[in-house]
Amino acid sequence: MILKNNKTKIIATYGPACESDLVFESMIKHGVDVFRFNFSHGDYEFHLKGFQKVKEFNKKYGTHIAILADLQGPKIRVGDVENGSLILKTGHQILVTNVKQVSNLEKLYVSYDRLGEDVNIGEDILVDDGKIRLQVLSIIDDQTIKVIVLEGGELKSKKGVNLPHTKTSIESLTVKDRADLEFAINNRANWIALSFVRKAEDVLEVKKVFGDAWLYLKVISKIEKPEAIENLDSILEVSDGIMVARGDLAVEVPLERVPLLQKEIVKKCNKLGKPVIVATQMMESMTERSFPTRAEISDVANAVLDGADALMLSGETSVGLYPEKVIETMSKIIDQVENNSDIYNIESYISNENSHDYIPDAVCHSAVALAEDLKAEAIIGMTRSGYTGFRVSSFRPKSKIYIFSDNKPLLYTMSLIWGVKGFYYEGFEGTDKTIKDVIDILKEKKLLKIGNIVINTASMPFDEKSKTNTVKVTIVS
Repeated sequence: MILKNNKTKIIATYGPACESDLVFESMIKHGVDVFRFNFSHGDYEFHLKGFQKVKEFNKKYGTHIAILADLQGPKIRVGDVENGSLILKTGHQILVTNVKQVSNLEKLYVSYDRLGEDVNIGEDILVDDGKIRLQVLSIIDDQTIKVIVLEGGELKSKKGVNLPHTKTSIESLTVKDRADLEFAINNRANWIALSFVRKAEDVLEVKKVFGDAWLYLKVISKIEKPEAIENLDSILEVSDGIMVARGDLAVEVPLERVPLLQKEIVKKCNKLGKPVIVATQMMESMTERSFPTRAEISDVANAVLDGADALMLSGETSVGLYPEKVIETMSKIIDQVENNSDIYNIESYISNENSHDYIPDAVCHSAVALAEDLKAEAIIGMTRSGYTGFRVSSFRPKSKIYIFSDNKPLLYTMSLIWGVKGFYYEGFEGTDKTIKDVIDILKEKKLLKIGNIVINTASMPFDEKSKTNTVKVTIVS
């Protein structure tokens, strides 16, 4: 099967719309690199079938399509609503409680145990992505508060609730999240997305559960809370990747801040060699129609120009009417932008000389600079940890990036990284033999031809498993 091979990766959310083998394979053919499994929806049986579908495809075609398990996190929701729907009128006063009940026009239930303890008079409560806005008038007791409806509308069951001005004390990893995380680890997910991260300790708490899976399993912190913006640098330090989760972020912070926050977060991730995903409503209109809006086309293009490693689709592929078409369309937009030189050789960053990553950073940067000067066809990295792939990618070279590793699970992990195409290779022996072997593999796959210049980078000698320390220029013969 010939697959679309853009440098900016595409993440598709798995769901009923892409369950059939025909649709699933067509989506991959058009450009899907990673399937996201949203643990806010679906049961384990459904997710397990999806996991198996990805693995069977990889086995059949020798691909490395990755699995991203997205934990629900401490999402606060309205419970069941009387008759399935209520109309909240502006100016209406109503009680809000954490005592479970069917919500009505007198009292709404929300799933937050410390409701009366954490909220303060005058703070806003946003419902259904901010479509309905309530304001706290008084605290009745630890379980109940009184609010006024500032912006009314139709309220349906199970809608999300945001407390943008409240310092919540809810645990970052819920009981459900721990069970979902165990399922993801046991079934060999490649990435874990942690929702509603507020501080670095939230990320470290997840990593404690990994066990031996830390060798390949990575954590993506979803930035969607004001506290995450305040603690961004420390969160970045312990995270393996970042997701700009624009849905909840635009509810939790003033929405006009989101575009610049996206650019700031992407830029910081690029500098540190941490992959970054831009998500939410990228092609929302294609959930129900076969073509995007002009604004969506520009949004996708600008995310690529910003330097995103991957773009994520949610309802467009999980429940949308045109899951194949949306992938094809997004892929075409990405391809058009990637023919623009502005996305390459972005502002580079090298660790300071006291950092333990100073030498490998400098070597990877030199490999990219050399590839640019020599107009090399490819940069070929040999790695066991994946660091070479992550770091070379962060400098956004024009040359293709081919990464070889004997750590097979790592190859799936790197499918999310910008520009990286991974290959399994376990014959790491002498330098010259290894370089010849990997070039022969690429020639056989018609990815290189005689006369091409390639830049090899790796840790030498291989058996010491140290950090990247070598750059070598090779002319393919």
